[in-house]
This record gives sequence, C-alpha cells and structure tokens, in this order.
Amino acid sequence: MNQRIGLLLVNLGTPDAPRAPEVRRYLRQFLNDPRVIDINPVGRWLLLNLIILPFRPAKSAEAYTKIWGERGSPLLMHGQDLRKAVAERMPTLEVELAMRYGNPDIAAALDRLHDAGCDHIVVLPLYPQYAASSTGSSVELVYREAAQRWNTPFITVVPPFYDDLRFIEAFAQVAQPVLDDLSPDHVLMSFHGLPERHMHKSDPSGAHCLKVDDCCSTIGPHNRNCYRAQCYATAHSLAGRLGIEADAWSVGFQSRLGRTPWIKPYTDEMLPKLVERGVHKLAVMCPAFVADCLETLEEIGMRAEEDFKAAGGKQLVLVPSLNSHPAWVDAVVGLAQEVLPEGPRRQVARTNSGRLPVVPADS
Repeated sequence: MNQRIGLLLVNLGTPDAPRAPEVRRYLRQFLNDPRVIDINPVGRWLLLNLIILPFRPAKSAEAYTKIWGERGSPLLMHGQDLRKAVAERMPTLEVELAMRYGNPDIAAALDRLHDAGCDHIVVLPLYPQYAASSTGSSVELVYREAAQRWNTPFITVVPPFYDDLRFIEAFAQVAQPVLDDLSPDHVLMSFHGLPERHMHKSDPSGAHCLKVDDCCSTIGPHNRNCYRAQCYATAHSLAGRLGIEADAWSVGFQSRLGRTPWIKPYTDEMLPKLVERGVHKLAVMCPAFVADCLETLEEIGMRAEEDFKAAGGKQLVLVPSLNSHPAWVDAVVGLAQEVLPEGPRRQVARTNSGRLPVVPADS
C-alpha cells in the first residue's frame, strides 16, 4: 500500500500584526500554556491578566514594529520560505508549516494534510534543543489535535537536533563569513532562557541538574532532556567547527521574564563584563533560534548592541539565523528523511574526547 506522508514543520509563533490587540491575543495564548508558565492555574491567571496583559502588549508591539517587514513577521516569512524550499526538495511529501501559537495553527495544518490524503505525518519541531515549554508543548498539541480525528494519523516526531552535524554545519556556514569579516575579539552564543525550575523538573533523579558543579559537562541519563546541557553541547560543537579558541567564546541566556531565577549566565549582564575584559568587537550567535525573530533582531541586534556600546564596546554584530539558507534546507531534508522508512543514520556531532567543557551550575 502506498501511504501518503506529510511533513509538518512547527515553530513557536508570532502575532498577526505589530499592534497591541494582536500582540495581546498572541501573548494570552502563549503565556496561558501551563508548560510555559508552570505555576498554579489561579496564580497564572492573576499574573497574566493583572500584570502582563495590561502593560506588555503595547511595549511588545513597539518592538515588533521595528522588525516587521513588507511580508510581515520575519519568523513567519522565513518559515514560509523554508517550507517552500523543503517541499521542492521532497516532492513526494506534503509539507506544511504551523505555529504552536498564532497562525498558521497546528489544527488547520493537520486538516490540510488530511485533505491531501496523508495518513502518516512526520513532525519536525524547529527547536534545536529540547524544552518542555517549546518542543514538549508543540508535540503535545499535535497529539491532542490529531486525537480529535476519527481516523487518527500515524505520527513520527523528529527528536531534538542540538548535536546533529547537519545543523552544526549549517549554522557554521552562516556564521563563518560574518566572523571572517568582523574578526571579533569574542563570540557570545546567546540562547533563550528558561526558569531554573524547568531544569529541575527535567531531571528524573532530582539531584543532578543545577545541583552539581559540572552538571552540563556531559549529557547522560539524568540530564538527557536538560535544555541548558543541550545548549552547552550545541555551543561547544559550534565553537569546535568554527575553530574558536576556548577563551574566545562563551554562553549566555536571554529573554528572561519575571523575578524567579532563570538559567545563568544572563546575556544582558555579560555584555558589560565582556567590555571590562577588553572585548571591543563582539559577535553574537543565537543557536536556539533557526529563524530570525523578535529575540534575535530586536533583543540582540538592537537592544544588546545599544547596551554593549553604552558599556564602552565598539561593535556588536548579530550573526543571522539559519532562516532558509541552503545548508539549513539540506539539514531539514536530512532530518526528515532519517525518520522515514529505511532512513539514513543520524549524524551526531562528537568532540574528540566526548566530554564538554566543565560548566559550573551557578555560572
């Protein structure tokens, strides 16, 4: 029997327009997810409706206005371009793009795949590192929406690709020309932050993540689903591929929200410290994002640049994300093919020693 297969690319999401009402609607859906703000439902309602939604949408809309293009949201634009390029490379598959929050939504994408005759759907969450608030939430919603159908599709999920050679090579190809042109004093790899409690909840032992000094030095049974450990693994692989010396790169975590402790070190607090160390030209890579968006273009490319210069730095350059770069299209095609019947073996990046640099839990 010839089975029609669909490929569903899933990213986090974006508001429909850079205006307060659309941003409010997007934030309400996003921040009301119990995997994102994982607190008591009553506390989440109060936080969302009394503190965040009355004030944040207007400020966020202003930030979105700075990056909005002729085709709209950069995240959506790059996702559409990626979907088109992958579909051209995989003509036997139906390829759809969906967002966990906002549009195009997952339910509608599943409907389109069903109407195209797809009984088997390969889901590729476009998050290199696993987090329950991104990958976990997206996969959960796919399963939930699929379960509403009488004929439920067979679903295969592509696992996190933080250490996949194709992903590393694609990011290196994007970054290398920027680094060659800038000759930076230092390279900062800035990943999206998460509350520390998410790391604790991902640790089945309850005694490893952020509990021991070198908790992120290797990935094993206790931290196999730890977002922070996977970020450091990505950073180490990228630094090795790009030939960056050990003292010429570091990792930071951005976009924290609220007063609870988030994983450290914080990107914004690192900028003046790097200037104090004599860094005048700084390149920033954001390997948690496969498409440029508010967090890369505005938070790093604009605000972080201003902060770095205000602290005495001379130049901060944002390395573009993967977007629809040909090497990234190759990587997506390879990741999808791998989970199809008789797919090739996964290409995992390994260091010479197999061990990552020791990273203190409180750094």
